[in-house]
Amino acid sequence: MAEAKKIKTALISVFHKDGLDELLKKLNAEGVRFLSTGGTQKFIEEQGYNCQKVEDVTTYPSILGGRVKTLHPKVFGGILARRDNEGDREQMAQYDIPEIDLVIVDLYPFEQTVASGASEQDIIEKIDIGGISLIRAGAKNFNDVVIIPSKAEYGVLLDILNQQGAQTTLEQRRMFAAKAFGVSSHYDTAINQWFMS
Repeated sequence: MAEAKKIKTALISVFHKDGLDELLKKLNAEGVRFLSTGGTQKFIEEQGYNCQKVEDVTTYPSILGGRVKTLHPKVFGGILARRDNEGDREQMAQYDIPEIDLVIVDLYPFEQTVASGASEQDIIEKIDIGGISLIRAGAKNFNDVVIIPSKAEYGVLLDILNQQGAQTTLEQRRMFAAKAFGVSSHYDTAINQWFMS
């Protein structure tokens, strides 16, 4: 397969857990290692799978009431590192940065929170920072990383895994990246419209 890349480690950080179980089952069967935070990590372990805490990688706890969990050089370095760049590889080794090959994110439900008539404070807390940053980082480095930017793409990834095992083509990774920037653009537009209203 042209430009095929194997998925070895997946970072999973999702708000909605529905539909994730089938994907976890297939990824686990393919030997993919899981890395996660908070509620998602608990969900993965409840499914019976091993899951390393992001905090164990970063050596930092989730802080500021959960506002800062994944925002750390060891996480973003693992996503953004160019696997064919000698300097990047040397720095990954130097700073003990793990390669992250798959990022699965489902953003905080900003639009639904606004539509529910929630308070301004509740709406502001649903402005996702870590998730949107993970989406952009994964999409930027589509050459090496698979980005799943919403639960709408779970089935697409599952089909690929069932057909090809835990590997993707460059074309497939680029397709997911395009969808990821679509999700990012839509999300930021919704936030912008709320601020302007």
